[in-house]
Amino acid sequence: MLLLVTLLAAYVALQKPADILFLVSAAFSIAAAGFFPALVLGIFWRRTTATAAVLGMLSGVGVTLYYMVMNQAWLRDVFNVSAPVDLWWGILPISAGVFGLPVGLAVIVVLSLLGPAPSREAQALVEYVRYPGSTPGRH
Repeated sequence: MLLLVTLLAAYVALQKPADILFLVSAAFSIAAAGFFPALVLGIFWRRTTATAAVLGMLSGVGVTLYYMVMNQAWLRDVFNVSAPVDLWWGILPISAGVFGLPVGLAVIVVLSLLGPAPSREAQALVEYVRYPGSTPGRH
């Protein structure tokens, strides 16, 4: 799988779809919007549920990708977007994660509060991740 991903990345790089600055920034925006909310809340808030974390990740990445596709010139061409460019608060698509990150956080919090609380075992595991030297459930 690693070889396949490497070959795919090399192929995309050879096509030069955009400048390297945008590609690197897009990767960081997508990673921030997808992983940061689930990682932080998953470690520091015992109420976080797995379903909420997954849906928060998907929504954060979705908002980030939507903003990039709607406002980045070469992505607009790829997806045949004809709507006018609409920058929210003047933020360039290179920083699209700034919108996906709070959406992901909000989705995780709301869905975690609406659903049943995680089991005691799951909450003990979160405590153990936060304090690795301690006995699970005893801190």
